[in-house]
Amino acid sequence: MCGIVGVVSNAPVNQLLYDALLLLQHRGQDAAGIVTLLERKFFMHKAKGMVRDVFRTRNMRGLPGDVGLGQVRYPTAGNAYSEEEAQPFYVNAPFGIVLVHNGNLTNAHALRAELFSTDHRHTNTESDSEVLLNVLAHEIDRATRGGALNSANLFEAVRNVHRRLRGSYAVVALIAGHGLLAFRDPYGIRPLAMGRGADGTVMVASESVALEGSGHVFERNIAPGEAVFIDLQGQVHAEQCADSPTLNPCIFEFVYLARPDSVLDGISVYQARLNLGETLAKRVVSTVPPSEIDVIIPIPESSRPSATQLAHLLGVPYREGFVKNRYVGRTFIMPGQGVRKKSVRQKLNVIASEFKGRNVLLVDDSIVRGTTSREIVQMARDAGARKVYLASAAPPVRYPNVYGIDMPTKDELVAHDRTVEEIRELIGCDALIYQDVDAMKRAIGSLNPRLDGFDASCFDGVYVTGDIDTEAITRMNGNRPRVEETEEDSSRLALPNLS
Repeated sequence: MCGIVGVVSNAPVNQLLYDALLLLQHRGQDAAGIVTLLERKFFMHKAKGMVRDVFRTRNMRGLPGDVGLGQVRYPTAGNAYSEEEAQPFYVNAPFGIVLVHNGNLTNAHALRAELFSTDHRHTNTESDSEVLLNVLAHEIDRATRGGALNSANLFEAVRNVHRRLRGSYAVVALIAGHGLLAFRDPYGIRPLAMGRGADGTVMVASESVALEGSGHVFERNIAPGEAVFIDLQGQVHAEQCADSPTLNPCIFEFVYLARPDSVLDGISVYQARLNLGETLAKRVVSTVPPSEIDVIIPIPESSRPSATQLAHLLGVPYREGFVKNRYVGRTFIMPGQGVRKKSVRQKLNVIASEFKGRNVLLVDDSIVRGTTSREIVQMARDAGARKVYLASAAPPVRYPNVYGIDMPTKDELVAHDRTVEEIRELIGCDALIYQDVDAMKRAIGSLNPRLDGFDASCFDGVYVTGDIDTEAITRMNGNRPRVEETEEDSSRLALPNLS
């Protein structure tokens, strides 16, 4: 996961981009970068770390211009520790283009070879985003045929990009001397929204919260397959560039990744999580009678709306039983089981009075490796809980995600090739209740009937792009971010949920 933003204004945009990236920080904490454009010159600063650490006063002063873009990075491919792989990426021809990308190309390996042998373009990193930039640059070069750039030939280039790329991609690119280009993959897997400020500023960003939180009014979502070109005067040109677009957003955005105050593709993330709690209630009742539950306690943070709704429907008291230290990392992609186990105790502390002598139902947004869940269940027992039940607002995560979430390999997923009872024994709880896949889709999908479906591949194993098999997953796992066992991972899902 990454967070991306682009702005066309009539005033300096460096502070605006910085503020928007802070609002998207939950989407990536590995690295951050900003590029601005003044006349025909790009000014760039990017580095590893959080937004507040990457950009100091001296860096901000070095980012002049009324147009720009930025990204917060969470690596899903390549080298997690390489400064060179921080975005934005830049090519000098044609025109000069910088680009930021949220998602993951599933055919990056084949494209990289094609770029070298057919397009005669060189890529210098392992990042699929650099591949995407070079494909876009090549297609713009072909479309303009050495002539002037306009919206018509730019949209022709994006059409050809869609035909070559596979996977998920929400993209913002800045073309020197011309303006800002934004487009989304034909399935709409990754989100992208557009809004305006009172002064005429136009902004595109991964989530509506970045627009509203920086003083812009949300205007609309960029449609799957659509390209939007905003020229330097702030005029917006848009065209559908995909042959058969469908809207199938990633359902994990609503379960966990997005901020609850965002609206993605017409769906309130907060309402989606309330709905998940409502459907989860039916599953809980069929497993554990409400009379046997003394208290419902969420595992912070994303599970709170679901836990609140669940408690309301079951008529069971809702309590906060864990206090979270926001400055210790989230755990399921932390390197090394020792680091992972230690981190759970560091990041959560129990309020013992809420557990002692009670039958407790813990609610989490999802269960991936199960390592954190097992430790939290034990913490509840150590605090004096008589019985510990665990409910997940999401179904079992049984399959890897290939569209931009760094899920572990299938062998590391606690639910892969295991029954619910086998998972319960591993985690050590007295009862384990999972959300149903179809119920999850109905609960969220009912909030926008115009959706064609969801990418729910990590739950149901159905990959909407249709090009994923065991061999492809194995190849992509080989290109997962490399981390050292002695270091803590600083990427999105290893950090506190800031939403």
